[in-house]
Amino acid sequence: MLSSKTRPDDIRIAHADPDAMTRHNPARDMQSQWDNSYLDAGNAAYLDQLFEAYLQSPENVPERWRRHFEAMGRPAGDGEVLHSRVREEFRRLAENGTARGLPMGSLEHERKQVRVLQYINAHRFLGHLQADLDPLGLTRPEPPPELTLEHHQLSEADLASTYNTGSLVGPDEAPLREIVRILKGTYCKTLGAEYMHLRETAEKRWLQQLLESVRGEPRFSDERRRSILDRLTAAEGLERYLHSRYVGQKRFSLEGGETLIPLLDECIRRAGELGVRETVMGMAHRGRLNVLVNTLGKSPAELFQEFEGKGRRHPGTGDVKYHMGFSSDVQTPGGPMHLALAFNPSHLEIVNPVVEGSARARQTRRGDREGDQVLPLLIHGDASFAGQGVIMETLNMSQTRGFSTKGTVHIVVNNQIGFTTSTLRDARSTPYCTDVAKMVDAPILHVNGDDPEMALFAAQVALDYRMTFKKDVVIDLVCYRRQGHNEADEPSVTQPAMYKRIKELPTTRARYASRLEEAGILDTDEAREMESRVRERLDSGEGMMPDLIGGGDSYDQPVDWKPYLDRDWREPAATAVPKETLRDLWRRLVEVPEGFQLQSRVARILEDRRKMAAGSLPLDWGFAETSAYAALLAEGYPVRLSGQDSGRGTFFHRHAVLYNQQDGDRWIPLRHLTQDQADFLVVDSLLSEEGVLGFEYGYATAAPDTLTLWEAQFGDFANGAQVVIDQFISSGEQKWGRLCGLVMLLPHGYEGQGPEHSSARLERYLQLCAQHNMQVCVPSTPAQMFHLLRRQMIRPYRKPLIVMTPKSLLRHKLAVNALEDLTSGRFRPVLDEVDDLDPSQVTRVILCAGKVYYDLLERRRSEEKHGIALVRLEQLYPFPDEELAEILAAYANASEFYWVQEEPLNQGAWYATQHHIRALLGEGRYLQHVTRPASASPAVGHLDVHVKQQEALVERALRLT
Repeated sequence: MLSSKTRPDDIRIAHADPDAMTRHNPARDMQSQWDNSYLDAGNAAYLDQLFEAYLQSPENVPERWRRHFEAMGRPAGDGEVLHSRVREEFRRLAENGTARGLPMGSLEHERKQVRVLQYINAHRFLGHLQADLDPLGLTRPEPPPELTLEHHQLSEADLASTYNTGSLVGPDEAPLREIVRILKGTYCKTLGAEYMHLRETAEKRWLQQLLESVRGEPRFSDERRRSILDRLTAAEGLERYLHSRYVGQKRFSLEGGETLIPLLDECIRRAGELGVRETVMGMAHRGRLNVLVNTLGKSPAELFQEFEGKGRRHPGTGDVKYHMGFSSDVQTPGGPMHLALAFNPSHLEIVNPVVEGSARARQTRRGDREGDQVLPLLIHGDASFAGQGVIMETLNMSQTRGFSTKGTVHIVVNNQIGFTTSTLRDARSTPYCTDVAKMVDAPILHVNGDDPEMALFAAQVALDYRMTFKKDVVIDLVCYRRQGHNEADEPSVTQPAMYKRIKELPTTRARYASRLEEAGILDTDEAREMESRVRERLDSGEGMMPDLIGGGDSYDQPVDWKPYLDRDWREPAATAVPKETLRDLWRRLVEVPEGFQLQSRVARILEDRRKMAAGSLPLDWGFAETSAYAALLAEGYPVRLSGQDSGRGTFFHRHAVLYNQQDGDRWIPLRHLTQDQADFLVVDSLLSEEGVLGFEYGYATAAPDTLTLWEAQFGDFANGAQVVIDQFISSGEQKWGRLCGLVMLLPHGYEGQGPEHSSARLERYLQLCAQHNMQVCVPSTPAQMFHLLRRQMIRPYRKPLIVMTPKSLLRHKLAVNALEDLTSGRFRPVLDEVDDLDPSQVTRVILCAGKVYYDLLERRRSEEKHGIALVRLEQLYPFPDEELAEILAAYANASEFYWVQEEPLNQGAWYATQHHIRALLGEGRYLQHVTRPASASPAVGHLDVHVKQQEALVERALRLT
């Protein structure tokens, strides 16, 4: 093979031996082959030089060329006559080859040999552009010129000539006619393969072996082909049944894409054969009801109840039927497999990172580090795969250490339309909807949805690739949408040509049945009997999934959520840790390996922590938080923390990961506490909010015994993941009955850092709060954070926890605690006055949350305002009515009550909490507020303006002016 490093002067020498020419292997890149071709017109002069060398001494030329020249004799005469004899000989050989095929080894043959290899490579790169992929026949483009013989200076006259096939799977040598047949069959029929963008040669050769050995004609037994038709009949039958029984109701029909059902069947069978024991699936609404019934085994009777408004699966408010999840156990050739289809909102592809997180949690639970036992499988729409940014974010996570699930099988149900948007002109700027997957070197298999056998072959290749290389792979199932976007839609209004063609087209099932009848595999009566059996099963509500395992006892890794059901948030939790236990943990937290050189600032922080452990310094925020993790790990609770700067902490406070300044090695003390401790993972995530938060939500829903935390770099940045917050975190329990103990750490506080570095948008979370769906807390001391995190796991209460974490308070001189605050006590939703005030002398009570408390405290102390009490709300939801009422009762003589917040009036906690406080104050006592003025922006951008605002706010609250 020519190396890209070969010097131009070396090219001719390297191929002077005709035998070497026949052994030539194509270079990795087509363009480099074309640019480096050695059989160009310049070689005519080289041939003359070679013959002159032969005349001087036969030993001067390679043996093979010597034999050619010896056959011609050593003629007398001048040099021009001699060289003319050489040229005439090769011209004669070329002319003879036109009739009988060029003889191997002739110069003209060797020129064409290179062109043949280029022709082979052209099909590997571009064959998909000529493939018959569109069942509607509306989008098949003209084949690129590189796929024609003429482009490579070959013609039908060369078809009889035999050429070396290079790396083409098959015989080492074959007539060009046979090479063309292999290439067109492999790359230009109903499967279009894109894989030459892969960087790893081994992967490309592996795919070539699978694809080119089949040559576009996958072989299935007659029994398997009948089974394919049976699954198509079930898919089509369900849609027709629903269409006639529930006229006009939305179901987002699979009609036109029924091949998805046998394709999924093959994926599951194949995965089971390869040892997979769990498949976690995600999909949007298109075809979802069909997948639920025909793939996961949901009872048609249960589905019909949902259509009739009678199905109620949990006490929450519920969701529409085409968003519901399901799980079941099915039998595969390799043994039982658990299937789980994630619940999905209407926001299409947002379920993808959720599925990945759930799959990662299941892999962790099984100890499945290589992804051999748990498989993520995602089903997409074509317009959303190209249009939704979360697709790119999810793909970007696929090979990272903290988020990899060792490869996902992606199936795109390509309807060739996005609602009413033409996918060819308006829905994307790329040739295929799947082009984004090339960013992670994923092979892409485009397959005609009206060729079910080829679709199953694509499934086999995809599953084998994923299990072999542990990477993502994409099947682009090109089909169509027989109905509108939903069943009340009239698609011909906007796509008249497409839907005129669809109305003329037989269904996939009808076409495949005709194919089997023509092959003599079944007759018309058998095909009709299949339809009748499907109709009978639907009439009776009988299950449609033949391999469903009843009883639910085959799943060997169930998660028991019963201990977490119907729990009250006030349920006590023993979160204090014995002093000796803490000191033993602290000793290990500050240990580093011998010779481990810390950065100077980090070394000072660890030295301070040693003093904290000894009791000579009060505990700061970073040490208290880390201590909470350490105590949980020692008690058997795994901890998973991710975010863009989670290891060190954006504000230089955590230092859960230490770096050797000499060689960059890492040391994670939380992994070296005890021999039998639980697992600790901290992930400095990719720069993503939506994808990563979705992943962590999915992880938490599958791992209730793990403290799963996501930290925003600044709390403001969480708005990049608002879809996850709205659709899953705040509403998942009410819609789907899904509990989740995810913790969101959102740095929040007004320090003059500008609009995007101040507010975690506390008001948004409080607006989403209802029905005790989640917890919103603003801890103001290290000990409160310690007990809050421990409470989240020790108390059997799995609701999302939103924490407004501090920035400047991380090193505030007053935001500290003593050792005893961790060895006793608990998280307190309300903190009373800390100074020694006489409650009977208090005339004004200020209620607040977060950092502003310390501004008020310092100013009140300096002004000696002893008649003002400061009360902190550490938990804003669920609102601690009882706890606050008890504290307010002590200030019976107070006549002024203020809510004070740093945030503007229209933001922060004021509007969400005022009615709670007023209800406790009762008649005759009025609640006032002190805030920044209402603002469209969360904070000012100029530090001097911020300082003036903050001073004015504190003065108004304390009535100093």
